[in-house]
Amino acid sequence: MRNFLYGMILLAFLIIPPVRNTLESIMITHMLVQIPLLIVSGWLMADVFQERFKAFFTKWNENGIAGILLVIFITAYWMIPLNIDRSLEMWSMELFKFGSLPLLAGIPLRDSWKKISSLVKSFIIFNYISMFGLLAWIYIEAPVRVCNSYLESDQEILGWGFLVITVSLILYMLQNVFADQSEASP
Repeated sequence: MRNFLYGMILLAFLIIPPVRNTLESIMITHMLVQIPLLIVSGWLMADVFQERFKAFFTKWNENGIAGILLVIFITAYWMIPLNIDRSLEMWSMELFKFGSLPLLAGIPLRDSWKKISSLVKSFIIFNYISMFGLLAWIYIEAPVRVCNSYLESDQEILGWGFLVITVSLILYMLQNVFADQSEASP
């Protein structure tokens, strides 16, 4: 219950207009701070939803695959520059962002992550490595503005941020490959 409260406080904090406007005023904080924090708020709130709707989660997301697919689709949707632009221009898209990321990405991620195998987890991470790498290349090398609400310099900075995340995920996966996993297995 404590995590649920923390998740609600985080979500409420992110909704406060000065906080929301500050995070959305710079492209890198919009994409790499606000969006992940919205997912984290859902992650924190997941326990209460999992307990309250236990039968639903058991039936709908028994092996974790359905939930992970939903997470991938929602996060990929919010990586599209047009959707970021629309969330800044239309209150309905902003509302969808603040609802979909915690409820359709954060909660299913927490429910699914413990249910899927390490092979599937590796596949998901490799999927995000390629996605973030592609976004880094697009945002750094695009000759025009990809997101109309931000300057070209903002999108280039975001591209470098995606590149740092890509390299970090690659290093994480390499560390997993070369680290001794014998104590991790029960």
